[in-house]
Amino acid sequence: MGAKDLNVTSDPEGSRPPARRRSPFNSVKFFVFCHSLLQLAQLLVSGYMKSSISTIERRYGLSSQKSGLLAAFNEVGNTVLIVFVSFLGSRVHRPRFIGGGALLAGLASLLIALPHFVGGAYDYTDRISSSGENSSGLCQSESPLAISSSNQSCSRQESPAQLGVYPLLLMGQLLLGIAAVPIQPFGISFIDDHASRKNSPLYLGILLAVTSIGPAVGFITGSLMLRFYVDFDKLPEAQIKLTHKDLRWVGAWWLGFLVAACLLFLTALPYLFFPRSISKEDGGDDDVVESRPDSKQQQTNPVQEISLLQFLKSFPRIALRTLRSPIYLLVVLAQVNMAALLAGLATFMAKFIERQFSQTVSFSTMMIGGVCIPLAVLGTVLGGVLMRRLNLSVSGASKLCTAAILLCMLSSTPLLFIGCPTQKIAGVFPPSAVLPCSSGCRCPQEAFNPVCGSDGVEFRSPCHAGCITIATDPHNATNYTECRCVAGLGSAAPGTCGSGCSRLLLPFVALLGVTSFIASFSQTPSYMMILRTVPTEDKSFAVGVQYMMFRVLAFMPGPVLYGSVIDTTCILWGEKCGKRTSCQYYNLDHFRQRFLGLQAAFVCGGLLCFLLTVVVLRRRARRQEPQPAGTGGYELVSALSKEKAAEDLKT
Repeated sequence: MGAKDLNVTSDPEGSRPPARRRSPFNSVKFFVFCHSLLQLAQLLVSGYMKSSISTIERRYGLSSQKSGLLAAFNEVGNTVLIVFVSFLGSRVHRPRFIGGGALLAGLASLLIALPHFVGGAYDYTDRISSSGENSSGLCQSESPLAISSSNQSCSRQESPAQLGVYPLLLMGQLLLGIAAVPIQPFGISFIDDHASRKNSPLYLGILLAVTSIGPAVGFITGSLMLRFYVDFDKLPEAQIKLTHKDLRWVGAWWLGFLVAACLLFLTALPYLFFPRSISKEDGGDDDVVESRPDSKQQQTNPVQEISLLQFLKSFPRIALRTLRSPIYLLVVLAQVNMAALLAGLATFMAKFIERQFSQTVSFSTMMIGGVCIPLAVLGTVLGGVLMRRLNLSVSGASKLCTAAILLCMLSSTPLLFIGCPTQKIAGVFPPSAVLPCSSGCRCPQEAFNPVCGSDGVEFRSPCHAGCITIATDPHNATNYTECRCVAGLGSAAPGTCGSGCSRLLLPFVALLGVTSFIASFSQTPSYMMILRTVPTEDKSFAVGVQYMMFRVLAFMPGPVLYGSVIDTTCILWGEKCGKRTSCQYYNLDHFRQRFLGLQAAFVCGGLLCFLLTVVVLRRRARRQEPQPAGTGGYELVSALSKEKAAEDLKT
């Protein structure tokens, strides 16, 4: 026996597994690293789209509802195909599917940027006509030349290239959603299959944290790109008259999509070299318990080899069985509420800061990408570390999530009261009839070149203020004089008067950052609750159903719902060639109350679901006898449920 043991120990084949692990493509740690980089690039596109959504809205005259639909349209293709990810599970070469999705995402990014190159230059409305005596946009009588020029501008707006912009953007978003189908579900299940039980929560926390940096990088990239004028590649610098503080300013929204496409192509390359399966990470004593379930899973592999038709027939039954688990259902519903909150925050919070506190688009996006998202990343990491350090059970994780969301609700409530009312806008707010002082100027409805009168009243254009002349000081600063509708000095300066809320920006952003930090504590524990409360063979399926519910109930309708709510607060719509375009002025009180009030409603929904999870787990603990120590404190899966799952697949 001793010789036999010696021979086994000295067998040269015993040294092969360590040699195999030296290859980075056989290491789960290297896979986590590559997958983090890929999701960093993929979510950079998502973050950049949301940071640029108000700019695209202004560039192409979209309502907030339409821009919300555009932001959510990538979820359509994702939702349709997520079911097939559940079927494929571990049956396919998951790394190669992930790499293929990354390549398609790069092509979709190029398609989204295409409208800038096929369309004409940005034609903003700052004057009555583009040539002739009325080129200054002052109070003058309408001339035939102005009407002719306006008709020519409308014919350019109705060209096929301009009419096809919105469908082209929707198509790019659709392909981007299809490309994302295999990336996160396959990545999470691949990591959880090959990581040790002890390190799996940490890897998941790192992955979620690093992928959270993707939107942050997207927002920061958007902040940098939107400082360049949209047509800087088409016009000489001398012809660019607008500044980034102007309400009509449109930044180079298309530039970031070109950068993101290059990053996606690069991060897709390593997945071509990963094998279909890598070595299971050594987790010490914690993985001894998992050896038996793994052997059972290998025995049930023939059961998993079913056809697509058989899977589609069994899909409703498996879905109902998964959703009948109260813990799984409640946690997913809680995550849906938080995802809906995130959808509104990411899509329209920069616009809210821009309007509520009179900030530029680039600065507003920097506040989201540079403050809120990094704090959310920190909270996600600490949530994963805390769960690993305390070795929390499912019950402990549910209590942690409940406490985090409760604190989130308390910290977010004061945000409803931080803001200022809408500035006084002549003829717009408070609502009033046409001003008699400018009625003889025949100002067109589409004129939009805001000026701030010396009396503190804002006007839609110099024409609406009744201004007759322009004065330029030695510093080339423009000032409108002899304005009939302006009391006192009778002068007006270019630009909006603003809401006067700049002083409240710092406390608002600080409180918003604290709320993001607290809410993100629940992210990793809630994911681990799902992974540890479903049978092993249903793990990929459960993750797929989870993401499908995210898309159907949160990410798809969320931005459209927020956009529709924001549209109800508009007090002046833009108009061009007889068609309504994007909103020019909002009722700021209504904007703040409805936008942030909707987010508070979703926080309450998430809190209710997590509270119910605590109640259900407590009742279950009373019915069941205590589990033996060392069985994995946060796994509720029983052998009976696994056998039942195998029987359902057979039938």
